Amino acid sequence: MLIRGRVLRYGLPALVAVAQLWPFLVRDHAYDWWGYAVVLASAAPLLWRREAPLTALVASLVATGLYDFGGDTPAQPVWYGAIVAMHAVAAHSDLRARVAALVLAVGGTVLLVGSETALRTVVLFAAAYGLGRASAASEERAARLEHERRVEAERAAERERARIARDMHDILSHAVSVMVVQAEAGPVVLRTDPVRAEAAFDAIAAAGRDAMAQLRGILAVLKSDDGPHAPQPTIGDLPALADQVRNAGVDVGFTTTGDPLALRPDVAVAAYRITQEALTNVVKHAGATRADVRLDWRDDSLMISITDDGRGGSPGRDGHGLIGVHERAAACGGTASAGPRPDRAGFQVLVELPA
Repeated sequence: MLIRGRVLRYGLPALVAVAQLWPFLVRDHAYDWWGYAVVLASAAPLLWRREAPLTALVASLVATGLYDFGGDTPAQPVWYGAIVAMHAVAAHSDLRARVAALVLAVGGTVLLVGSETALRTVVLFAAAYGLGRASAASEERAARLEHERRVEAERAAERERARIARDMHDILSHAVSVMVVQAEAGPVVLRTDPVRAEAAFDAIAAAGRDAMAQLRGILAVLKSDDGPHAPQPTIGDLPALADQVRNAGVDVGFTTTGDPLALRPDVAVAAYRITQEALTNVVKHAGATRADVRLDWRDDSLMISITDDGRGGSPGRDGHGLIGVHERAAACGGTASAGPRPDRAGFQVLVELPA
């Protein structure tokens, strides 16, 4: 891009100079030095056509107007530099400078040259102005699209950061809750029931390993977009999740009705995370002995119901976890509700996700 910019910056003035010097070079005649100087003077200001387009136009027009005041020169128009400068003014200047450039170029042409030549030159200036405005519009559109792309990329990054934060919250909250429950139960049964104590410690280890595996998958995505990553848990992993919570001391029932439908990857992950968060709340806050997870497949949606027989509403149920449930459902076009069961005998989370 840098090389291309330099080629355009220096190459176009050189091309204009060569084109206007060509009649001097191809004819076997010794022309006056004045013509050479004026031609070069009309092309040189193009070097600054981007930084100072109006100044470049004025300088080129002044040089062009002096062409016929010299000695022996070829009979030719030397408007090329001014036409290129007019294009630069139209493309890179504000409205006031553009109006001044049109008045100066058209007015000077009408005053200095004959009617036929003046008409032709005015048409050329108008064409250069129109092309310059079209180029400016194209650059503005490209800049706007690039800005919109950057804004969308930033929004996508924010959404991804929020998703990762929710995932890490769900993973850690669930694993720590299971580990705390088992760790508290372990010493109680250690002397009286060594088998149950061993099972409690096995559950702690399993919860820790599962959390570490999921966290490694998330961190791998953060580190690099290349190479294989551990897959996100989806709806097919819900039975294993129910078993994990069952090992924490809560009897979890898992039922499915209807014919399973294909889910988008984000919906499948959301179904797992929402259920994980609801079961984590059961372990942490409900004081429940039983929870039921029910998947109800419908024609175009999946209904997920997580209920328990605990205390119903409690302060812990109103924290970030349930906010995350609502956010996850909404992010993939679904809805969520949570609150005490109608009979006040426990708590329920109801979620509808699109299939």
